[in-house]
Amino acid sequence: MNISKDLYRKKAEILIYFRKMAKEPLKEIMRIAERETRSKKINDYIKGITDNLMLNIKNKAYVEKWDNPLLLNNILMVAYCSYIVMIECRNQVWRYEYMAFSRRIGELWDLFCQLLWEYNINTEVKLFEPPTFKEIKKNLQEDVNQFINNLKLSNKEKKDLKDYYNKVWLLVTSGEINMKLDVHFKKDSKKYVVDLKSGFGSNEKGNTNRLLMVASIYKMLNDNYECLLFVRSTEDETNHYFQTLKHSELWKTYCGDEAYIEMKKFVGFDIKKWINDNVNWKKDLNKNTIQYLEENNLDLYLKW
Repeated sequence: MNISKDLYRKKAEILIYFRKMAKEPLKEIMRIAERETRSKKINDYIKGITDNLMLNIKNKAYVEKWDNPLLLNNILMVAYCSYIVMIECRNQVWRYEYMAFSRRIGELWDLFCQLLWEYNINTEVKLFEPPTFKEIKKNLQEDVNQFINNLKLSNKEKKDLKDYYNKVWLLVTSGEINMKLDVHFKKDSKKYVVDLKSGFGSNEKGNTNRLLMVASIYKMLNDNYECLLFVRSTEDETNHYFQTLKHSELWKTYCGDEAYIEMKKFVGFDIKKWINDNVNWKKDLNKNTIQYLEENNLDLYLKW
């Protein structure tokens, strides 16, 4: 693949590259009996090609001193083309049904939007590693122990109070809560944690409860956190799980075009315009794949 500044204008060439690279490995993978294994192997293989190509683009951009918008444009185009070929190959090794396909399109949207922060053009935005639940718990326990030690109580009373406090922790959770969300960034001395969702399905109860718990913990920390929820679908396409988060006062929620507008405020890049200008699932997917999707009404999920 010849990497140049205008690679992002060569969608057809990038698609040919990915399809060519996947052709022979796909033949080998098709010999595997288990569909789940076939699916994972082809997805991992295309992801490996994509990661390598993106690394080469980054190196080229560094040497030739590309500006950040130019680098991001090229990264987004490569990512989108990789998704196209990944969907084509996955459908060959294991035909999509509606649950798997709708979920996959949503997952790819999440990953695509995360690139805006990974390759962000706003120099004021900096990514950071979120604290783990174990770290938060340890710091809070130390603070509480210090508070109890300073109380005018007997040593036995202090010990009993600490024991009760530790029992409460056991009731709250028998394990650690995953504090990691899709994006964690700083801007103007404020910290933001972001969850990206393509939409809300009927199976979102567990995830909704986790998001409420995670946001509650972040709000408890004295570190100026703000929790942002960006949803691709419009609000009238969401369900009561989204409404629960919206009215919780823990999350600032944005749907549809509003989500794209808000993302642009932070990263300085109009991803909605990019999608309108470059993303065309029905035209870019090969004929066999789009025919299958249309015959099974799965093309309804081809929207970002």
